[in-house]
Amino acid sequence: MKKMKRVGTLVATVALAAFATVSAVAKPSELDVIKKTGTLRVGIKGDIPHFSYLNPETKQYEGFEIDLAKEVSKKIFGSPDRIEFTPVTAKNRGPFLKNDKIDIVIATFTVTDERKNEYDFSDIYYTDAVGIMVKKASGITSFKGLENKTVGVSQGSLTKTTIKNAAIKEGILVKTQDYASYPQLKAALDSGEIDAFSVDQAILLGYVDDSTIILPERYDEQQYAVAMKKDNASVKKVVNEVIRELIKSGKLDELLKKNGLK
Repeated sequence: MKKMKRVGTLVATVALAAFATVSAVAKPSELDVIKKTGTLRVGIKGDIPHFSYLNPETKQYEGFEIDLAKEVSKKIFGSPDRIEFTPVTAKNRGPFLKNDKIDIVIATFTVTDERKNEYDFSDIYYTDAVGIMVKKASGITSFKGLENKTVGVSQGSLTKTTIKNAAIKEGILVKTQDYASYPQLKAALDSGEIDAFSVDQAILLGYVDDSTIILPERYDEQQYAVAMKKDNASVKKVVNEVIRELIKSGKLDELLKKNGLK
């Protein structure tokens, strides 16, 4: 009887192991899930002219990153319009990914070694550097002119560290103040609440006007890529195929030019 019981236990164990193996193999990939839902959920900024901007007149998102998202949708579904856009900020775009509120982020997301430990990134699709905008009337013409001044930066961005490091290098004291959005930063600069507005230079270009100038200094190269949850190989593969095809065909440059970017 003991022998038969042992054999029965062994059979049950093998059966369970086989079931677990089949279940693991049958588990759908992230790409399969996206295809099944029929919608690609994309996190975008929505307040960056040229990159991703909600046009107040048309009520439609437009810009280079919006066009890139549509190319990914076209690759997955054969249509550029199977997208659900979700506005994100530098502070919440990571948590949105981790909590599965969105599938990918295309939102001027800078790649760093530290971030690679938390997210998967696609190939680089744009390279920029941090810049600084000031009011013309301030008389500030270089970074040294910001001594004892306040520089506004975006919450959750890397810009604060960039400004602090630049100040240390120049041997001056510069204060920073966090804001939730770029329109808030520009409004703070216009009202005199801050003395400068710092973010990636291409983003600043969307906010420069007749009353402002961008200082000549550029800091810390910023490389943008599409971000997704860790170990998301199936989606990463498709996104990389899109970016590589756009580069090879020359269409990436066409989309940059179309949206006023270099």
